[in-house]
Amino acid sequence: MENRSVVTSFILKAYTEMEDHRYVYFTGFLLLFILMLLINIILITIIYIETSLHEPMYFLLCNLAVNGIYGTISLLPSVLGNLMSHTYEISLTACLLQIFCLHTYGAVEFNSLAVMGYDRYVAICHPLHYHQLMSHRKVCILIVLCWIYPSIVFGIYFILTAQLIYCDSIMEKVYCASFALVRLSCFDVSFLSRVGFVVLFSVTVPQLLMILFSYAQILRICLSASKESQAKAVQTCTPHLLAVINYAVGGFFEIISSRFNMSHVPYKVRMFMTLYFLIFPPVFNPLIYGISIQAIRVQVFKLFITCKNKLFTL
Repeated sequence: MENRSVVTSFILKAYTEMEDHRYVYFTGFLLLFILMLLINIILITIIYIETSLHEPMYFLLCNLAVNGIYGTISLLPSVLGNLMSHTYEISLTACLLQIFCLHTYGAVEFNSLAVMGYDRYVAICHPLHYHQLMSHRKVCILIVLCWIYPSIVFGIYFILTAQLIYCDSIMEKVYCASFALVRLSCFDVSFLSRVGFVVLFSVTVPQLLMILFSYAQILRICLSASKESQAKAVQTCTPHLLAVINYAVGGFFEIISSRFNMSHVPYKVRMFMTLYFLIFPPVFNPLIYGISIQAIRVQVFKLFITCKNKLFTL
């Protein structure tokens, strides 16, 4: 088979600045990896076991946790492996696979948040028709679309990226990113950049409009509602708003770090900006919902008490 790429592997140069404290970083990322998996698995398990949580909002939250695990597995094992390596090298195939996984993770995350925003809109603005508009069948279809839509949209851009020929092998990041890889191509990529902009528009703008529409309608209803109803709406929407803000901050950092020259910024700040988008949502989303939603909080306490009692009876 003909090798279509001049460069068959890439050096993730950002790891060279972590060499002096590689074991500290390795321990930190390992603990973070375990924490991210643990809290998301606990959340999924509680929603699965507790039949009282078999409601649309919790199914959507479970989908968010599954995507968090998907993003975690796509990133941190590679980071841990590179920290223990002295070459910081990644093959073209592994780089492309990581790009597809991480970018679809980001798109699925935003799609899921948009659907969850719509769910809050229906729950507050159309409570009498909630179970009709958000039936289990419709929720399952929305969850499937959250995954299929970004996979298809980004898949088109990904196929074009995979066909490029690369002449440079140095990537100034701790993981493979689409824009960073495209810049290493031997030829003009202006067309691909335009396609990338269309893809970015397709996986962000409709979702953002959905979230803005949902909260505009919720705000309209709340302004004419009683104090008690307003407090209930705030309590219902707060976890989702915090998750959206957390995602938006990560997206802003990713755009800044990918599109602009950040060499003048201290390394630790650059690493924080680069990894925020991929690490903090999977960590904070389960914590935000676990702390804010009483039904989940109660079940978490029950789970820990059950585990504690079993340990003492051994």
